[in-house]
Amino acid sequence: MAIIHSEPLPSRPAPASNSGLTGWLKGNLFSSPFNTALTLICVYGLWQAMPGLVNWFFLDATWSIFGPEGNANEITKQTVAVCKEAGGACWSLISVKHRFMFFGFYPQDEQWRPLLTCFLLIGMVLISGIRAYWKPWLIVAWLAAIVVCFILMMGGVAGLTYVATSKWGGLPLTLGLAVFSVVFALPLGIALALGRRSQMNLIRTLCVSYIELVRAVPLISILFMASFLLPLFMPEELTINKLLRAQIGIIMFAAAYMAEVIRGGLQAIPKGQYEAADAMGLSYWQATFKVILPQALKVSIPPLVGTIIGTFKDSSLVVIIGLFDVLNTTRVAFSSDPPWSPFYLEAYFVGATVFFIFCFGMSQYSQWLENHLDTGHKN
Repeated sequence: MAIIHSEPLPSRPAPASNSGLTGWLKGNLFSSPFNTALTLICVYGLWQAMPGLVNWFFLDATWSIFGPEGNANEITKQTVAVCKEAGGACWSLISVKHRFMFFGFYPQDEQWRPLLTCFLLIGMVLISGIRAYWKPWLIVAWLAAIVVCFILMMGGVAGLTYVATSKWGGLPLTLGLAVFSVVFALPLGIALALGRRSQMNLIRTLCVSYIELVRAVPLISILFMASFLLPLFMPEELTINKLLRAQIGIIMFAAAYMAEVIRGGLQAIPKGQYEAADAMGLSYWQATFKVILPQALKVSIPPLVGTIIGTFKDSSLVVIIGLFDVLNTTRVAFSSDPPWSPFYLEAYFVGATVFFIFCFGMSQYSQWLENHLDTGHKN
């Protein structure tokens, strides 16, 4: 019997670190010669741009307002002069124009009402994002919140001064249009998605026609039709508020896109789930709402949130029918006052920041919800 002699292999160097800062840099910025070149080019660009940006944004910026208290013209004149002399960003514009930027033409003495409305809407959205509160009472709470928001903004009751919807604007209008559009468009989109997959030809044809028709035209066309054409087909004695018509148009538009997103989620559910529901003796509606739809909505979270973010940003288009959301009140804040016109970048930065905060928050919540509801569908 032969004796096999074994010798230890020579020692090898330790593998490169794949964790920590060094591992992250190697894996994300210097993983290949091409990525290394791109990283170096970006670092060089930042090195050239950052000093000027920091100077304009912080070091040479003007933050205070100047002039005699109570004299708006002198304050504007002296503050604009200081801003031009400093050469940096004129953040004093926000101090002077912040009320109009966020509340538009709403009466200044009553602006606590739209502010309270914003807090109420944001609070309801935050509560709705907590899974423990996904109970039937949440629907009642939303209906009550809608009524309270309308009373706060409109007034005319409980000692509140009446304010016409033509004076609504700014952040409350943006939040109201976006939140109410999602609240009503989501169930409508679910109904359209289920209807498009229905075995009943009439229902399927109606749902397909609606979805394809609405998706085939831009939102601007729908807003124009809702604002100018819809009244022509209604009795003269019946009038619908312009804001309500815009809200209905956005809901119809968002519902069509949500329907296709949800239909994609329904098609992603394995056939075995349907067969299992049938084997358990569940009816169509029981199987849909207890087995199929929860899984479809979970799968549809990323594109659904993308549609919601798009709806939030599309609220700016209501300016074409004479309504001013937060982006357009920000634009009017400097364009309607010639001394402040040179500082449009600062004004648009405020509007962009508002949209970024809300859109980024929705994106982060979407990722958290995906991980929280993950049951193995993700790859």
